[in-house]
Amino acid sequence: MSERSDQIDRFLNDVGWPALHREHLAGDASARKYQRLYRAGRAPLILMDAPPQDTASFESFLTIARHLRGLGLSAPEILASNKTLGLILMEDLGPCVFAGQIAQRPADEMPLYECAADVTVALRDAPLPRGVARHDAAGLAALTQIATQWYCAPPPDQISAFLAELETVLGPLAQDQNTLALRDYHAENLIWMGQRSGVARVGLLDFQDAMIAHPAYDLASLLTDARRDIDAGLRDAMIGRYIKATGVDAATFRADFAALSVQRNLRILGIFARLARQDKRQAYLALIPRVWGYLIDQMQHPALSRLRECALQALPEPTPQYLKELSVTCTTNPGP
Repeated sequence: MSERSDQIDRFLNDVGWPALHREHLAGDASARKYQRLYRAGRAPLILMDAPPQDTASFESFLTIARHLRGLGLSAPEILASNKTLGLILMEDLGPCVFAGQIAQRPADEMPLYECAADVTVALRDAPLPRGVARHDAAGLAALTQIATQWYCAPPPDQISAFLAELETVLGPLAQDQNTLALRDYHAENLIWMGQRSGVARVGLLDFQDAMIAHPAYDLASLLTDARRDIDAGLRDAMIGRYIKATGVDAATFRADFAALSVQRNLRILGIFARLARQDKRQAYLALIPRVWGYLIDQMQHPALSRLRECALQALPEPTPQYLKELSVTCTTNPGP
């Protein structure tokens, strides 16, 4: 038995929940690991096993979980935690992940996405937690540099022009950055809890990187999902649902949605390339064409015409040949 297993056993014994059976759950792109814990006659719980050195992320998860529950949203209840060990024992929101639920029952896609869009409406004017980061236009633009560090390496003048234009596009959005964005708000981080009512039917996970952002940010995350195709009709319907519920100016909101979708997917493009090149997780290369498709689609918005020009100059299309070349660097070059 490893030292880490011993630490987990002691933690569970100390909090009075020694599990008789553990089920390891599929993780995400992070270093966090999850187990579902079972005991006879008791509802299962979830153990989050996080890197002990990542204390900021650990504390953020606890803070945001408490905040969301205070708003009546379905973040997991925290039952016990140990910051030194990086362990959290929490409520199990259930197995009905949106992506899996929709795969089994395609007719559920529309009502599930409607409820998920309604969560973003609920967060729009909700109170904000303390101590959560807020990025200005320059900061949001800088977050996309990972694409020009790992996906490709364009000339410095192209990078500068691209970042300058992105900052220009994002600048007007800064005045509306007054909403808590959970950030990784997509179908593999949402749990359908049909036994609850209203927006509480959406179980929320993976929100430790939450930030104060424009209210369109999480909707863009939901509707330009790197891991599944989102029909353009569904996307338009959910944007329309948000506009109707909030009364925001439709043209402005659609432009803002497009800009934030581009910002987010540029960052994802770089993250997936880094995971492949640095961590040898080449499965992420297969997701890059979808991310690229979202970028091209959202940059069709008239407000982003100059940004599209700069992006296409700086970033190569992920053709089969380019992805093949990128996969070779996974084994021959650790990346920038």
